[in-house]
Amino acid sequence: MTPIRVLVADDHPVVRSGLKAILASQPDFVIVGEAAAGATAVTLYAAKQPDVVLMDLRMPGLDGVEAIAQIRQVDPTARILVLTTYDSDADILRALDAGALGYLLKDAPPEELFRAVRATASGQTALAPPVAARLIARASAGPEKALSGRELEVLACVAQGLTNKEIGQMLHITEATVKSHLVHIFAKLEVADRTAAVPVALERKLIMTG
Repeated sequence: MTPIRVLVADDHPVVRSGLKAILASQPDFVIVGEAAAGATAVTLYAAKQPDVVLMDLRMPGLDGVEAIAQIRQVDPTARILVLTTYDSDADILRALDAGALGYLLKDAPPEELFRAVRATASGQTALAPPVAARLIARASAGPEKALSGRELEVLACVAQGLTNKEIGQMLHITEATVKSHLVHIFAKLEVADRTAAVPVALERKLIMTG
């Protein structure tokens, strides 16, 4: 049996320890490294060349999505499985767009984690059932109702209380482009303004705060 070499990236020591203990219970898993930050994960990937990276999304400095993108730039064949507590449309789409093969939630039972790691190692997509359901619901909503990745980013900035100018600076787009995105967002959510858009988006779990 060829072992699956796993790199664990999570900023919480207790979570990393727990993951290592759970994965070590399986004879085909070998932990080759652990990272407490996104930048460390990128560096360790280059040094260790693991078969699978278990990547948290919220980490200090370089976040999980940016780390995924950087790893995939270095190695387009990198196999990365997101393991997070966040299941908003914005988080899911950003991670998958960056190149993650799978997306699992931290409340998943160990057996689901084992299956997902093995699937990711073999190049298959591994999605938590709630995540798969959300993607299916998005697809069935039709392109005229589903918010694009950029629109979700704008909406997440709105939820943080940023002005159009600040959103433009953060996303490196013009203020006019921000306004255009907001018009489309309001139309798709069937709301009149940003004050109404945020609670609707939170209720539908299109974005998350915190």
